[in-house]
Amino acid sequence: MASIRFSEDIRPLSEFRANTAAFVEQVQASRRPIVLTQHGRSAAVLIGVAEYERLVERAEVLDDIRVAEEQVARGEALEHDDAKRQVLARLRR
Repeated sequence: MASIRFSEDIRPLSEFRANTAAFVEQVQASRRPIVLTQHGRSAAVLIGVAEYERLVERAEVLDDIRVAEEQVARGEALEHDDAKRQVLARLRR
């Protein structure tokens, strides 16, 4: 995701309501998120679908890594050869 440009990408919610299509076009064209403010405070972030999907996928991978690290710490890890054997057996089914 591209970095936020503070002069362009932080906008009031009232402006978003009045120009929704333009905001969506800006997000799609720039691939940068827009931070929407309400009463001078950040309230929401508008991002493109592709960027959202990348964020979700990255979060899922990081969660899988965290789970795997916990399993290793508990001694539940498999040796490489055993893991390879199990994966190949599943693929042959």
